[in-house]
Amino acid sequence: MNDLMRMGLVMGVMAAAVVGLDQIGRGGPPVPPGRGNANAPSEASREISRKMGMRNINVHDPSTIVKSGDEYYLYATGMPMFHSKDLFTWERGPSPVTGPLSWTAEAIGPRGRNAGAGSYWAPDVIQVHNKWFLFLSISGFGVNTSGIGVMTNTTLNPNDPAYKWQDGGLVVKSVTADDYNAIDPAAFLDDDGKLWMAFGSFWSGIKLIELNPETGRRIAPDSPMYSLAHWDSIEGCYIYKHDGKYYLFVSMGMCCRGAGSTYHMRVGRSDKVTGPYLDKEGKDMLLGGGTLFMESHIGPLIGPGHAGIVKKDGKEYLSFHVESNTAGGTLGVRPISWDKEGWPVAEDAD
Repeated sequence: MNDLMRMGLVMGVMAAAVVGLDQIGRGGPPVPPGRGNANAPSEASREISRKMGMRNINVHDPSTIVKSGDEYYLYATGMPMFHSKDLFTWERGPSPVTGPLSWTAEAIGPRGRNAGAGSYWAPDVIQVHNKWFLFLSISGFGVNTSGIGVMTNTTLNPNDPAYKWQDGGLVVKSVTADDYNAIDPAAFLDDDGKLWMAFGSFWSGIKLIELNPETGRRIAPDSPMYSLAHWDSIEGCYIYKHDGKYYLFVSMGMCCRGAGSTYHMRVGRSDKVTGPYLDKEGKDMLLGGGTLFMESHIGPLIGPGHAGIVKKDGKEYLSFHVESNTAGGTLGVRPISWDKEGWPVAEDAD
């Protein structure tokens, strides 16, 4: 989600809920059918929501869902944590951010010194060896004065005696002179042990840097930064490896505008993590390519974005957020398969 749209969202998160959206023309959580809601969804709308895998929590910019112990975990803009035993029913847990982090003032200036949990956007989480890395971003609204930092833990279970989040510092930042925007991190661990992070929102698009797998920080301040994809409005990236190829999922269009949202997901693939990523027609995603993966309007649901993939019982599941006319961002989880040409297909939810 871009900076201006996140401004209204984060203010709502800080005020009361996971997603507070009154500032941008949308209401709060939906009223269950039969409880005085004159605009209760039709049976057809409920069926679409079921097939889309709508869950019981309101989130925006969800991280990749990961498993630690016997539970699944995810994080989202505003830094809530949710956990689930089965990917269906989710409960809220404590935020990993309990006070200001060391790197925020360096990223966005003095106003970053007292940043609370609600100030952070679009986190991602990944396990490397026996350590969890939680990447999170902060920005000055409407500009690319932004930064991505990292936190570390040995477990995601708050009830584990070893549970303690450590501030790992700044990973990458952007300033007004840069042509990129350092938000929306997406971590990827390759088979050779190399750790990568894709990121970016608007400006010149999606970038990729290599990280130190011991610290989660950039391998060097001047290490190569690769350009992966570009479009007028692009963000919310995610890299996944399937059958030896790298798949880049991106969110395109404008979010958070109710029925006027054009947010949708596209995908390309490459033989190398650094690209080039081409769509089904062979068009480079740096040149505006990208095969449509999930359209912007699906019945009553609007603006799917921020893809992730998690495995459960040998099956792959796609996670994402989606809006509706009655609620802000809601978590969706639905199976994902691969067609005979090796392209991902979002299936109806279980």
